[in-house]
Amino acid sequence: MAITTTTETRLLTAADLLRLCSEGVRGELIRGVLCETVPTGHGHGKIVMNLGGALRTFVKPRRLGTLVASDSGVWLERDPDTVREPDIAFTSAEKVPLDAEIPGYAEVVPDLVVEVASPSDSRRGLNDQAQMWLRFGAGLVWVVHPDTRTVDVHRSGGPAVRLAESDSLDGSDVLPGFTCEVGAIFDG
Repeated sequence: MAITTTTETRLLTAADLLRLCSEGVRGELIRGVLCETVPTGHGHGKIVMNLGGALRTFVKPRRLGTLVASDSGVWLERDPDTVREPDIAFTSAEKVPLDAEIPGYAEVVPDLVVEVASPSDSRRGLNDQAQMWLRFGAGLVWVVHPDTRTVDVHRSGGPAVRLAESDSLDGSDVLPGFTCEVGAIFDG
């Protein structure tokens, strides 16, 4: 005799995710399902700070918009809710005024999203994630690969372009005038 059991999974909301975060649970919500995340290590954090620092040095004095780190979250879908947390996100001042106070998760898709690959991430999964950000309206997505010291640049309507250490990363039409040597992201 075979025994069949069914379990009904309760979908979580963005409010549930905020509550869980206050209880020490860290993760993203994908169509109502919690995907817990874990600290990704020293090297990952160093890359985020290197690139985030370069972006901040460019963005802040020009008052171009807001930069946030991964723990801030972006609410992308409702019923069921999706809240993702890019490693770095830039949202222009045109979309969100500099003095705006946003309680909880931002509900505006960033103009630039940066994802730094973790050891458990696959290239295909990261490519899918970049395409997801573009579908929701991000203008530019940079996927940083520490293992190969490369950056994949994703824009709507075109194939990803892989940049090597000796190449320069630029802000395209999202952050015109921003440039950063790819190698500098990994050093320092």
